[in-house]
Amino acid sequence: MSTRPPVLTTSRLVLRGHAVGDFDAMMALWGDPEVTRFIGNVPSTREESWSRFLRYFGLWPALGFGYFVVTDRESGAFLGEVGLADFQRDISPSLDGFAEAGWVLAQRAWGKGIAREALGAVLTWYASQPAPRPVACIMNADHHASRRVAEQAGFVEVARTQYKEVSALVFHHKG
Repeated sequence: MSTRPPVLTTSRLVLRGHAVGDFDAMMALWGDPEVTRFIGNVPSTREESWSRFLRYFGLWPALGFGYFVVTDRESGAFLGEVGLADFQRDISPSLDGFAEAGWVLAQRAWGKGIAREALGAVLTWYASQPAPRPVACIMNADHHASRRVAEQAGFVEVARTQYKEVSALVFHHKG
């Protein structure tokens, strides 16, 4: 597996590793109450965003996979983040041994199929890696848009659970 993120391209997007120059856009993304409504329901502070930002850099050398910045292929505009991680979540059923898929987009990118396109690129890349882990994802049970993205990407619901006092869904990827 890679110790640095590759660059993935689709017809509309470029997915690449994070750079220090992405921090302000990332901070704005995670500071938006509408974006975080189903992800903890609390916008991230600058300090929390910085910790997340640094964590993204550490995923690649530790695991051989991680998160990508999603940009518009034509303009280069920051649209969000998508990727795979192992967050060692305290959740049942356990995600131990899985790569956990996740995606978050700026509001201007919602409803355009960008999450599905970006996630598809990541899953295709990951499936081509040596000995990939099975892939799972979790989400707030009320986040219907993310559920559609997951199902369109080939995930199937395997459990309903609680995560940090929120009703959550656990999905496994069929691929």
